[in-house]
Amino acid sequence: MIVHETALEAVADTPDGATVLIGGFGPAGEPVELIEALLDSGAKGLTVVSNNAGSGETGIAALIREDRVAKVVCSYPRQADSRHFDDAYRAGRVELDLVPQGNLAERIRAGGAGIGAFFTPTGYGTMLAEGKETRVIGGKGYVLEYPITGDVALVKAHRADARGNLVYRKTGRNFGPVMAAAATTTVVQVEEFGDIDPEHVVTPCIYVNRIVHIGRAA
Repeated sequence: MIVHETALEAVADTPDGATVLIGGFGPAGEPVELIEALLDSGAKGLTVVSNNAGSGETGIAALIREDRVAKVVCSYPRQADSRHFDDAYRAGRVELDLVPQGNLAERIRAGGAGIGAFFTPTGYGTMLAEGKETRVIGGKGYVLEYPITGDVALVKAHRADARGNLVYRKTGRNFGPVMAAAATTTVVQVEEFGDIDPEHVVTPCIYVNRIVHIGRAA
């Protein structure tokens, strides 16, 4: 685990075409500073895996606005202020892979756990199951889903200890733990450093590659 001085330093080597897992549920747990640094890095042609497709003018929305994103994998692409995604999607500049939220979380978890695939009832009999293997098990229909992994994960945590173990702040936890486990390189912005009771560790340091300290806003 390496502690970097700046967010840009932590993400500067993200290659064009990378698959980037970005934590957050709306603003809760969104690693805004890391996303802005990714924008500054110049990386393009990215596949972004996140809960949503950005809103307003910051974070993922800014990446889409600047034409850095080729594909979005998410469960909630549209909301009142998702205009940059809407515009890019309608113009054919961004591809969308719509994944039900539970499936999204489980596919990422499966990626981190080394699970080859799994059957889920979610999406069975809908457009989301078209072209996928299905099976009836115990009289109930299921869809075969494959894991999601990333080249890079951008995660926001509350605290890191000296080894890089992490804890999160309330709902800011959301996708962070599963994304940290499912990426080749996990970059974490933390609000503070300090001791963590081993019984309270959520993300073990083995999943953390880079950390940058970005204090909590007042």
